Amino acid sequence: MTLPNLLFALLIALLLGFIFHILRGGSRWRLLLYLGLSVAGFAAGQWLSIWRSWNLLMFGWLDIGTGVIGSILFLVIGDWLSRIETQKESSV
Repeated sequence: MTLPNLLFALLIALLLGFIFHILRGGSRWRLLLYLGLSVAGFAAGQWLSIWRSWNLLMFGWLDIGTGVIGSILFLVIGDWLSRIETQKESSV
């Protein structure tokens, strides 16, 4: 993978994380969470595409289709897990 492909993949992943943050809202920390999850999901989708030889939407060496799907999955699952509140049990 060349440097321009890597930068383009990073741009797409960060854009997806930013759009998800606009739709879901939250603080600056949640924005950082979404950006990290999006990049990790895009990388996982790209790795899965290379490992299984799946080609969904190729742009040079970059498979944008599986990267976007991985990014969206990581964002939805990460957002759901980050909003779970723990309940403290009283010792009465």
